[in-house]
Amino acid sequence: MQTNLLSLENQTVIVTGGSRGLGLGVVEALVARGAQVAVLARDARRLDELRERLGVRVIAGDAGDAALAERLVRELAPDVLVLNAGATPTMAPLHEQTWETFSTNWSQDVKSAFHWLQAALRTPLRRGSRVLVGSSGAAVGGSPLSGSYAGAKRMLWLMSNYAHGVAAGLDLGISFQALVPQQIVGATDLGRAAAEAYARRKGVTTEAFLAGFGVPLTPALYGSQVATILTDPQYQSAAALGLKGDGIRKLEERVA
Repeated sequence: MQTNLLSLENQTVIVTGGSRGLGLGVVEALVARGAQVAVLARDARRLDELRERLGVRVIAGDAGDAALAERLVRELAPDVLVLNAGATPTMAPLHEQTWETFSTNWSQDVKSAFHWLQAALRTPLRRGSRVLVGSSGAAVGGSPLSGSYAGAKRMLWLMSNYAHGVAAGLDLGISFQALVPQQIVGATDLGRAAAEAYARRKGVTTEAFLAGFGVPLTPALYGSQVATILTDPQYQSAAALGLKGDGIRKLEERVA
């Protein structure tokens, strides 16, 4: 039994895109472990429901708003940032995309993370703070039916490393890590749409396609794994962490 786990009790956490899907799984897991969670999302109705159910602080707004990111980092002084906000891509092959649909994840996911990473470094967050940047296994294997999604998720991974390097160079004591779900999560709206599109492409049922990943990765399990990453010291030195239904893997260690 491990006895050296870190505590999330009374830690201040901001989760962007935390009103649904994987972000919601993270919010629920962190609240269950005593964290003081603030959730930023656009859907005011979902946020109201979340506040009533979990007692979290909610902020209705655009995660890509640079001024909002700077204000929340300054006012809330979070111990942990979980950057999960992202757009749902248009599922279509390259020749059926428009530039607007193709570039959605680049202009939204990457833009929002850019502003939050800058806010974390410029304010800066207090020494010992951690920033988890949501990426995807598509950053490695590609995603031919989702426009710029794979490239955007690779950029988020790279930006996490860039930010960590800046923090080290300035001796800020802030850790930046990329979270890389390594399978499609069929229980989310985004994951279901992707699974259905790729299942059609392969000529199999959606259920058969998802079964190919093995143990399902649900939002609740993902949230629990994120909590483990934040509380188990063995994961502190990893630059990127892979999350699957059957466990957590270190994908990239820090270079000394």
